[in-house]
Parts: sequence; C-alpha cells; structure tokens
Amino acid sequence: MPVSQSSESARMAIDTIRSNKLRSGLTILGIVIGVATVITLSSFINGLNRNIETLVASFGTNVYWIFRFPVINVRPTAEMLARKQLTMEDAEALAKLPHVVAVSPQLRYQDFSLGLGNVAVKYKGRQIQHTILEGDTIAQPQVDSVDIPEGRYFSAYEQEKHSDVVVIGHDTEETLFRGEDPIGKEVEIGGDDFRVIGVMSKRKTAFGGGKNPEDNAAYFPLGTFQKIHPEIKDYWIALKYDDPKNKTAVYDEIEQTLRIQRKERFNQPDNFAIFGPDTITRLWNQLTGGIFIFMIGVASVGLMVGGVGVMNIMLVSVTERTREIGVRKAIGATKRNILLQFTIEAITLCAVGGVVGVLLGSVLTFTVRFIFPSIPAFVSTVWAATGFSVSCAIGLIFGIYPAWKAANLDPIDALRYE
Repeated sequence: MPVSQSSESARMAIDTIRSNKLRSGLTILGIVIGVATVITLSSFINGLNRNIETLVASFGTNVYWIFRFPVINVRPTAEMLARKQLTMEDAEALAKLPHVVAVSPQLRYQDFSLGLGNVAVKYKGRQIQHTILEGDTIAQPQVDSVDIPEGRYFSAYEQEKHSDVVVIGHDTEETLFRGEDPIGKEVEIGGDDFRVIGVMSKRKTAFGGGKNPEDNAAYFPLGTFQKIHPEIKDYWIALKYDDPKNKTAVYDEIEQTLRIQRKERFNQPDNFAIFGPDTITRLWNQLTGGIFIFMIGVASVGLMVGGVGVMNIMLVSVTERTREIGVRKAIGATKRNILLQFTIEAITLCAVGGVVGVLLGSVLTFTVRFIFPSIPAFVSTVWAATGFSVSCAIGLIFGIYPAWKAANLDPIDALRYE
C-alpha cells in the first residue's frame, strides 16, 4: 500500500476521534478503569513485595527457626499442641552440628490481658503494656543480627550469674524514657527492678511504616527470664548456619538430630517444625497470588466492557459513515484502505484509554502515598507497559469486525445510503 494512502487512513481515523470527543471519552471509559485498576493494584503489590524482600533479607538467608509445631499460616491441631516441648538439651545437640555457627534457645512471654493484668514495664510513673518478654543467650545477636545503637548486649558473665539486666526495644525506650538516656536506669518488670544496659534499633515492618510488635520488647539473660516466669518452658530455637548453599544439608541434619533427641520412631512423622525466611516468602506469594487473580478479574471486566463499548461505537460509526465509505471507494480507496482506517481508529481509541488509565493509576498511587506515607507503593514500568499494550490489543480485537464490515460494504449500496 502506498505510504500516502496509509497516512490518509490514519489521519482520517484521528480526525474522526477528535470530532467526537465526548463519545470517544465515554467509549474508552471501561478501558481507563481496567488499566487504572491494574496500575494501582500492581503498584501496591510491588511496594509490598519490596518491603517483604527487605524484611526477609534482614533475617538473613542462612537462618532456621525450630518450634514444636508450625506457626506460619497453620492452625495448630490438638496433636500439635500436645507435642513435647523443645528443651535446652535439644539446642545443645544442634549446636554441635558441623555447619552450625550459632544456636540461641529462646523463651517468650507476652501479657494480653488488656490492662486487667500486670503492667509489663514501668519507669517513674510511666508504663507500657503488652511488652514481649524474652529470655535469650549471648548467641542471640549472632543469630538474629541484632543492632544495638545504644548500650550493649548482656555478657557471658551476666548470663551465667542470671544478672538483673535488660535490653529494651525501640518503642519501649521511647514510651518510658521520652528522650532521657535509658542506659543504667532501672525499670520495674513483674515487681522486680532491672538495669537497662542496651536499646534495640527499630525493626523493619512488612508495610514500610507503622509499629512492629517486636519493638515493644524486653530481652533478658535466659536464667534471668526464668526467675520472672518459671512457668514458661516452651523453647524456640534460632539457628544460624555457615553458608546458604548448605541449606538442604543443614535442614536434614537438624531433622535427624531432633528425631534422635526426641526419640521418634522411623515410621512416625516429625513432632516439630523447621522453618526459615523462605517460609514467609512462600506465604506472601500465596497472598499476593490471590490479590493478583482479583486484580486480573477486575481489570478484565473493565477491559471487556471497554472492548464491547468500542465495538458498539465503531459499528454505529460504520453505519453513520456508510455514504462516506461509498465516496472513498468510488474515488479509489481499496478494502485495505478502509480496513486500515477503522482499525487504526479503534486501536487509537483504546491506546488513548490505556494512556489515560496509566496516568490515572499513577496519580491514584502517588495520592495514596502522599496521604498515607506508611503505605508502600511503586509504579511498575512493566505493568504500565503491559496495561498500555493490552489496551491496544483490545482495540485490535474488538475493532477488527467493524473495520471488516466497513471494508466490505458495496460501494454502490453505500452511495445510495441515506
């Protein structure tokens, strides 16, 4: 086809859209909604994915946690709750494994009494409730990559002597001390006084902002914790190994060692759970998978409605311009010219809808981020390009039939059309 005829077809298609701005705008409304939905939802998913990746990376790739039953995305059964608790001896056995760098058994207590029970931590008339109380060993900083910007962690001597010392979380320090230097001060926990020797840095959250429950915490030497809550005997074991490439070997060694320690028969399933940072990633992928399906569903409805609208308007346009088509054919326009003109018109309509949808989705994303800075959202160029490409494809798919119908009009009948 000569370039001049192609250019003429394109020019006429664009002129038609310009001369019917309101109708064109209403026609592409479904396309705009569908693409804007994709851009907005994908932006929030993208932002959350980045935060989850950062959060998981902060745990390290060479860490395992062991407990008597799964705690992530699993509702414990009666059998799980009745399992034998992990012990200090289990932790000591794991520490002897060849690839293991450090092992830290942990005990935890948290008051959920909503103000009706004992206040967790007090200082000079100030108090903070629902503080996580945790007993650890000196290996904990090595396992958990703990950052203590103020003060220090407790020493081997303090651990051995069950000293009344405590390292507090970021939020605990802010609430109780309000800018006052906490190091060396005494806080009251469970009726006893403990000297603050360190403050943890603020921990990351999955949503990029807000509070992390782990920031309201108090960490004691394990023996000291047992003086406060001797009834707590349900150990967690945190384990760090030497190299991520040994992940599978370490997992197998942990499983075999604990089965021997807990005297499990060969035909019995594990009565404990081993999980790592990738467990969180898998759970998150399951959640975002559901959101992704929802996003595709909503976007598909919008795009289908937009596509049907485009086809309907194009068919109306063919009817309205029947005489024009007859004139064009009479002066030499071919079927291909007419087909190209109406196809370009449909694709251009949907492309404009795609651009507007991308811009609207981006504006919505930045508006939400401006109003709620803690909500992570990043506009993805991949999804923006995908949204635009799909809108153009919708124009081609739903515009080809009206274009074919226009191209196959008989020129004599078209000229007679009133």
